[in-house]
Formats: sequence, structure tokens, C-alpha cells
Amino acid sequence: EELFDFLGPNNRFIPQLSIDCVIFGFHDNQLKILLLKMKKMKMWSLPGGYVEQEEDIDSAALHILKNRTGLADIYLEQFRVFGKATRTTKESMKLFLEVNVADISNYEWMMKRFVSVGYYALVDFSKVTPSPDVFTESCEWFEIKKLPSLAFDHREIVDKALETLRITLDSKLVGSNLLPDTFTMNELQSLYETILGTPLRRNNFQRKILSLDILERVEKLYTGAANKAPYLYRFKKA
Repeated sequence: EELFDFLGPNNRFIPQLSIDCVIFGFHDNQLKILLLKMKKMKMWSLPGGYVEQEEDIDSAALHILKNRTGLADIYLEQFRVFGKATRTTKESMKLFLEVNVADISNYEWMMKRFVSVGYYALVDFSKVTPSPDVFTESCEWFEIKKLPSLAFDHREIVDKALETLRITLDSKLVGSNLLPDTFTMNELQSLYETILGTPLRRNNFQRKILSLDILERVEKLYTGAANKAPYLYRFKKA
């Protein structure tokens, strides 16, 4: 079977350890995440996978992300381990296998309890080529406020990733990975607002951002009225 051929023997991977990735992108003033639709089911899931016996965990996560986005140079950070004994991975995986394969005996190892290492990734939306994997039939972007029903405990993983993103918004220079090389202050404010889920006062936001000393002004954006054109900014290089 295609799935079994793809996975190979069950001793190829570290037992009961998986990776789940929350891939953030910013487009049309909305924060979005990349999701996969599971084959023959109405559920969606986060991009994820297993860790090979001789593979670094970070390397496994980067490999998963490259396959789903087509990008090799990605900002990636591990943010939490999900290991509740009551995780719904066993039941959901059993249901998926029963729907998609004729004989599930080869996949007993996949129906055990798994501990998952959560990563979040920040990508340039315009450079991503979404690609499904062997478990899924489509790969699409969804606005963070309009997510479909998610498999396993992936909604909790998304919520924790977003919580982490909010906490590290300034210190990790999140915008430098989600915005193009140059941007207006309004575009940066829109990014902050969609991540935080709340509107911000323009003057207060600009004052705060400039006080952080993380931006350099580039030039005015040409609009035909030089005195009204907004300045362009970029993040200072470390």
C-alpha cells in the first residue's frame, strides 16, 4: 500500500514521538495558518510527522516544513511538548486508518499514545507552495479566526502557538519573518492587530515601535503626493 511503502517498517522511527507544526503566514491583513485535509475525512490537521532513529528533532521539523511549503530557509521554533495521557491521537488515527487502508495490522504502532513536540514557523506567504502529504488530500491557508474542525488536539496546539507568538511578538521580531523586506507602519500595525486580536491606537503603536529601536526608515512610498506618502521601513539586521 502507498501509505505503508511511504512509512516503511515501524522501527524506522523513534517510538511514540511525533512533531506538529503551526505554520503562520500573513496575507490581506490577516494572520493565517497552513492546514492539511485528511484523506476521505472532513477533519483538518496541522502538518506533522515522525522522527527517524538517527535524526535530530529540529531536522525532522525542517524536513516536514520544506515538504509542505517548498521553503528551506524558515524561521522555526520549538514552543511546547504535548504529552497528556488523554490526547486523542489514538482514536483519531484508528478512525483515519480504518477509512483509508484495507488492513490496519501494519499500522498498530501508529495507534499508540504519542507525545508530540510542537513547533511554530513564520513564513513569507507569497513564497509558499502548499503541498499535501501521503496522509492528506489538500493543503490550504485558513484565517486564524475561521479555522475548520481540527483532528486530534490540534486546536489546543494552535492556541498555544498563538499564545507564544503574542508573548514573543517584540523580542523575537516576529514581523521580520511575516512581512516583506520593506513595509509601511500601517502594515506592521495590521500584523500586530491580527496577532493580538485587538485594535491598537495608531499614535501609541508608532511611538512604542520606534522606541524599541528595531526599525530603520528607508524612503517614502511613491503615491503621486510626496507629502502624503507613508514612509517605508525595514527591520534592522542583528
